[in-house]
Amino acid sequence: MILFLDFDGVLHPGEVYLRNGTPELDEQGELFMWAPILEEILADFPAVRVVLSTTWVVHLGFERTRKHLPATLQRRVIGATWHTAMNRTVFAQLSRYQQIAGYIERAGLERWLAIDDDAWGWPPRLDHKLIATVPARGLGHPVAQQRLREALAREFR
Repeated sequence: MILFLDFDGVLHPGEVYLRNGTPELDEQGELFMWAPILEEILADFPAVRVVLSTTWVVHLGFERTRKHLPATLQRRVIGATWHTAMNRTVFAQLSRYQQIAGYIERAGLERWLAIDDDAWGWPPRLDHKLIATVPARGLGHPVAQQRLREALAREFR
């Protein structure tokens, strides 16, 4: 079971910008302030692996991006939707759903979920696969937490 994980608007509020090569939050709060919530939720689902669907990977690279996560989440990460063999310009023009769908097709996945604040282009027939967050509240919002728990429980039935 794969969880596609975005960072901005999910693990911390709003957007992050690189300033002198260092990620900085452009909102009140702290980077990865809601990561402990994800750790807690996933503790009940040890078989879940994470694929990074954040644009951080495009700008910082896979390893550097992964290292921003807490150690328990780092150990779950098995890949990213973007890799260096891809064309950055073409990848950037795809919706988040298209980026994830490409990974799903390449990997032949059947069991997966995504948590993201970007629902643009997401097909209605797959709404049950997306835990959409509000950018300012991310996983800090109890409704998002509950939806993730329910979706994981449904996938592991």
